[in-house]
Amino acid sequence: MLSDRAGRLFVVLAGFFVCNAVIAELIGIKIFALEDSLGLDPFHWDLFGQTGSLNFTAGVLLWPVVFIMTDVINEYFGRRGVRFVSLLTVGLILYAFLFAYLAMSLAPAAWWVGVAKDRGVPDMQSAFEVIFGQGMWTIAGSVTAFLIGQLIDVSIYHRVRRLTGERMIWARATGSTLVSQLVDSFVVLYIAFVLGPQQWSMSLFLAVGTVNYVYKFIAAVALTPVIYLARGLLDRYLGAALAARLKAQAAAG
Repeated sequence: MLSDRAGRLFVVLAGFFVCNAVIAELIGIKIFALEDSLGLDPFHWDLFGQTGSLNFTAGVLLWPVVFIMTDVINEYFGRRGVRFVSLLTVGLILYAFLFAYLAMSLAPAAWWVGVAKDRGVPDMQSAFEVIFGQGMWTIAGSVTAFLIGQLIDVSIYHRVRRLTGERMIWARATGSTLVSQLVDSFVVLYIAFVLGPQQWSMSLFLAVGTVNYVYKFIAAVALTPVIYLARGLLDRYLGAALAARLKAQAAAG
């Protein structure tokens, strides 16, 4: 397979896809303030009775890349390619958290616990557990939302593709992302924070979900030109004949 350009391309795309998704899960524990990060005054938004600054999980830095990878894999390798990579990603995310929990259970070296006191971290073991010990509700919500979102994305992508053919790439790429991420944004929060132990109010759930979806909406639209750029570069890498064959196979399912 590695002697074939299509095989090498799939390995690279799948590897990059999985890597970004796993990293997004691991760094997602950090919540950052958008206005402060940009050096702006707080927006004091008021949505569903909730007010304050705009806060996001650090994972949003990487999810737009995952959106692009999904559409590129969809374009050249179709439903089977996206489903395979999505299931592989879910398995590896769970695998990563399994070993994070095993690492947490290891007895820490006595000297290591206080090694970062001078930097404001009095207990490294507690810090490690907080960072990597995301609750099971959060993990379940994230993985479930990711898988549902991917399946919706691939389905809409090919429905639009059948209607438009090779025209209007933006419609199938950006359109499928906008719908799938609408579902993803609310499913993950509902499972993790409404059903979970934090028991968010419905107004907080709707407010945070809406803010996160607006960000993903803007990111998806802004990154549409990247889809065209990636398509052009990959067509050149594959060659016209191979690129056309892969797209035809992908469109045919």
